[in-house]
Amino acid sequence: DRSVLDFGCNQGGFLRTLHAIRPFRFGLGVDIAVESIATAAAAKGGLPLEFQPAERLSDHGARFDIAFSHEVIYLVPDVVHHARQVSAALRPGGVYYAATACHTGNRLWPLWRRLIEDRSRLAFPDRSLDDYAGAFHEAGFAVEMRSFGHGGFAPYEPGSAYYPTAEDRMYAMTEAKVLFRLVKGG
Repeated sequence: DRSVLDFGCNQGGFLRTLHAIRPFRFGLGVDIAVESIATAAAAKGGLPLEFQPAERLSDHGARFDIAFSHEVIYLVPDVVHHARQVSAALRPGGVYYAATACHTGNRLWPLWRRLIEDRSRLAFPDRSLDDYAGAFHEAGFAVEMRSFGHGGFAPYEPGSAYYPTAEDRMYAMTEAKVLFRLVKGG
């Protein structure tokens, strides 16, 4: 009976997988990439899913019980605006889970930032965990966080641009990635 929001849905795989594991009433995926949204919409089949550009999120009001984003919040141009946007989309007591390893406390962030800038046209600022937490706190969320952790095995991939060493991969997967649990007040 829940409504689910995936902020930064890409091609909709997370919502399709989540519905298969734990069915929900309605799911909305938003993204900035029009091509990804079209691919997601074409792949939804008969599932109760919609996919739209992120700027149309306000069309839904306070409709969602739970929201997710994975490695997306570092890309939003204004994290304070994003926090308000997600707050407006959630019902009182709704929860937003946002995971990211892209923050200034991650020793790999300078390398990753360069790689991401070289491979995309997106501009994004350096942000600390305090920047993220503060923006959501100001938007009225109760802010909690923990290590994202990693329950499985990390693949060894020699020559990885993002993980120059096996130690770097283990550090990123077990220490650098953070999961925020943000509960809307009210």
